[in-house]
Amino acid sequence: MDVEKELAGPPRSSSKDAGAVVAARRLSHGPSAAPGSTEPYGGRLGLVLLLGSLVALGPLTTDMYLPALPAITSELHASPAAVQLTLTGALAGLALGQVLVGPLSDAIGRRTPLLAGVTVHIVASALCLLAPDLAVLDVLRVSQGLGAATSTVITMAIVRDLFDGAAVAGLLSRLMLVLGVSPILAPTLGGIVLARSSWRGVFAVLAVLSLVIIVAAAYALPETLPDERRRTGGLPSTLRDFTRLLGDRAFVGLILLAGLAMSTIFAFVSGSPFVFQGHFGMSEQEFGYAFGLGALGLVLAGRLNVRLLRRRSPTQVMTRSFAAAAVAGGLLLTCATTGFGGMAGTFVPLWLVLFTVGFTLPNASALALSRHGEVAGTAAALLGALQFGIGAVTAPLVGVIGTGPAAMASVIALTLAIAVVVLVAVVRPWRLTTNG
Repeated sequence: MDVEKELAGPPRSSSKDAGAVVAARRLSHGPSAAPGSTEPYGGRLGLVLLLGSLVALGPLTTDMYLPALPAITSELHASPAAVQLTLTGALAGLALGQVLVGPLSDAIGRRTPLLAGVTVHIVASALCLLAPDLAVLDVLRVSQGLGAATSTVITMAIVRDLFDGAAVAGLLSRLMLVLGVSPILAPTLGGIVLARSSWRGVFAVLAVLSLVIIVAAAYALPETLPDERRRTGGLPSTLRDFTRLLGDRAFVGLILLAGLAMSTIFAFVSGSPFVFQGHFGMSEQEFGYAFGLGALGLVLAGRLNVRLLRRRSPTQVMTRSFAAAAVAGGLLLTCATTGFGGMAGTFVPLWLVLFTVGFTLPNASALALSRHGEVAGTAAALLGALQFGIGAVTAPLVGVIGTGPAAMASVIALTLAIAVVVLVAVVRPWRLTTNG
């Protein structure tokens, strides 16, 4: 399949996709029209804001409570290692939930699973307020992850329903920007909540946020998958779809690249507090500024990526940015292990890693989803499951190796090195325009 033509070519025009094409054209011209169409109220800006909120729910769920881990450890009389399992549980729920919900949304549509999943998240968040012990909290955190997974995977499928061509990569750049920045900003938001409440207050805020999101989605987001494009055949059909997707070498390579890119962000989130506060002696306020600068790198990359896509293909941007990220990762590892440059020697190449990852993540995701628009929910499920699945492994791996700069740098550099191998040996970007 010619991925470049898929991303750069004209909108779909087959009878099956007519509804999605009409919706995409309407979205490009502003406010929504008649009820019953596949276009959200509020036009394209409203769509971006709503989908961004849905995408952010997953990272907020996993990371907003991180500043509360010491308080949870103390109040529930648990070990730090046991409390950290609540993070792994949420990430596991996010990964598993996407695998389950993606194929379901291809069969019955996007709207019903989305509203049901966010409802699960609301209930689980509210029950976390009442968790009497760590075992109950662990179960509820998995449930939270399952609910948040619905919003993540269906958001990606909705993008593929409504848009085609370069618009897919452009909108995914904005959504991946949210997905990348949210894990970095979420602990800051959690710290603000903790300054005014207990750790249970973080879950109260998550419940309220998901309640606001479900109201907005119920009002503004109609069904985007027409009946004629839904998958039938039950479990056998779903298994065939998974088999076909996993049999596409380039697709597997692209979702691996997206997962590896996301894992560098998780490594930063889990390792940076120990590195910059514990090792380099930053105050909480100074660390907040450093965290914000890391988020700024992702924001700048997301904005620049949209502009670059007007002149370069997603494959070109992805390939060059992965190469740059690998170089930055090598520089980070060298400075971290030798101590060269002190804190600046670690932070500057780390910032460059985050900046370059801001280009790799959306383009790898867009290229993957554009290969299989007919099963967008299932494809998005595998994409999201790998992103959060690899993240679930990466986050604790930093702590297992150590708490100094070398531990975080080693995980990031290794991840990016693996990504380059996958890019060259599996994806083979020079062949995407000829045989997919």
